[in-house]
Amino acid sequence: MQQQSQINVDCRPPATIGGLLSNGICLQQVNATTERSIIFGILAGVYIAFGACLSTLIGHDTAKYLGLGLARFVTGAAFSFGLMLVIVAGADLFTGSNLMLMTFLDKKASFKKVALKWCFLFVTNFIGAVFLAYLYYKTNLWKMGDMAVGLSAIKIANAKVGLTFIEAFTRGILCNWLVCLAIWMAAASRDVSGKILVIFFPIMAFVALGFEHSVANMYFIPLGLFLKSTNVFIDPALSLSGLTWGAFFVKNLLPVAIGNMIGGAIFVGFLYWRVFTKETATK
Repeated sequence: MQQQSQINVDCRPPATIGGLLSNGICLQQVNATTERSIIFGILAGVYIAFGACLSTLIGHDTAKYLGLGLARFVTGAAFSFGLMLVIVAGADLFTGSNLMLMTFLDKKASFKKVALKWCFLFVTNFIGAVFLAYLYYKTNLWKMGDMAVGLSAIKIANAKVGLTFIEAFTRGILCNWLVCLAIWMAAASRDVSGKILVIFFPIMAFVALGFEHSVANMYFIPLGLFLKSTNVFIDPALSLSGLTWGAFFVKNLLPVAIGNMIGGAIFVGFLYWRVFTKETATK
């Protein structure tokens, strides 16, 4: 009996999480002041970029020692650091904010207000992520390992702009399905260690599986573009003609962001609202 009581204290049941997010965390995001949204939006972009930066360093040569599967696991594990910063330190992430759809469904905010906040966070996340990409580029730390880290970074960016629309779109759906599940489960935990634990596995999984996160790509691809401008990565086997700002926005960011919204807002937010909070919201 004592053990059961401890479980109830430390973890919220799924039926209560929707209300906590919709009427608490998400509602606060929707109604946040412009100043708060700017600061928290930029910070979220920076935090996700930190995770992306770490994952590139950790993963650039791991495969030759551990093999492809374990290398992707380690890379994903490193990337999860970014969402841990967002959740524990506090920031407003565009992809996580897709759960604000529940606030609209609960009739706590208009869809216009929710959509405008999504756009606002998308832009501020972009500013934060590109800012960190530029700062890292100026550190010259990408020259580590005889520029192997930089080569890995530019290959990542080049591969991302080389995806077809449907590839980027579907990978975006699957990515934010897992990201929003991580946020949903983090809301279930009442302590920091629990939040870190439940964030780790879904985020590690989406990176290891190769799914696409729009805010992470706001770091990965601009960094590749900055590195391309140095003209030091000249390799006949590596064609960088398709790595452009236009390709970044049209071929990757657009389809990935649309996919992210569907994966987070519909497959997590809407479905759990339908199961757990619809009756309460419509009374």
